Order: sequence, then C-alpha cells, then structure tokens
Amino acid sequence: MSGFDDRENAFENKFAHDQELEFKAVARRNKLLGLWAAELMGLTGDDAEAYGKEVVKADFEEAGHEDVFRKVRGDFDARGIEQTDHQIRHKMEQLLDEAREQVRQG
Repeated sequence: MSGFDDRENAFENKFAHDQELEFKAVARRNKLLGLWAAELMGLTGDDAEAYGKEVVKADFEEAGHEDVFRKVRGDFDARGIEQTDHQIRHKMEQLLDEAREQVRQG
C-alpha cells in the first residue's frame, strides 16, 4: 500500500501547489487590472499603486471574480470612463494569462 499512499500524497501536493500558484496569479491579475484602470482614470504614482491594492482587496468580498469586476465597473462609471463590460472582462482574461506567466517565471 505504500506505493499507493505515495502516489496519493504526490497528487495532493501537486494539487495544493497548483492552487497556490493560481491564487498568486489571480492576486497579480487584480493588481495589474487595478493599475490598468488607474491609468485610464488618470491616476499616477502612489495613487495608482493604492488603487491597484484596492482592486486586490475587492477580490476578498466574495468567491469568484464578480467582486473585482463590480469594483472596476463602478469606479469607471463614477468617473465617466468609457469601457464596456465586455472590454473590462476581456482585459481581466488577458491580464490573468499574463499574471499566470509571471507567476510561473517567478
């Protein structure tokens, strides 16, 4: 049974590792999204960095990505920034791919 237990542990460890990498990638995506949105809203420097952190924090409101989307959508609407829902969601997908690659590279 030792071989079976070893394989089971290896699969569990890989799953845990993959989940950790995905968590890091999503957090990185949210930061990148916040910096992108900040640029569109005319924020620079420390203000842009602070906004990026706000977007990261928004992801802890509920499971999934809708809380992040609503944060950015609401801030764009409040500032009169013209971006469709599709454009924002598409940017989120692009940045998630970019963030995954950054996390993989370390």
